[in-house]
Amino acid sequence: MTEENGKQQLLHLVFGGELSSLAGMNFRDLDALDIVGIFPDFKSAEKAWRAKAQETVDNAHMRYFIVHLHRLLDPSAGSSSGPGTGTEQG
Repeated sequence: MTEENGKQQLLHLVFGGELSSLAGMNFRDLDALDIVGIFPDFKSAEKAWRAKAQETVDNAHMRYFIVHLHRLLDPSAGSSSGPGTGTEQG
């Protein structure tokens, strides 16, 4: 998992959707999930996450998450800086 310049790539997925209930983690409509993108590092993923969360701040049921894909692809690799898997804002 390295880039051509030798820098380690720590992939992160940002996605979100409307929850069925504020008390749970079930999405109202899986077909309507917003896949924001895959980012090469936590910092850029967090920037995208904050922007999408801010856009939907008026909808209490809307949540966005950061998934640390690098941890799923290589669990022995350890963690990046920042909050753990499942970081959310809504």
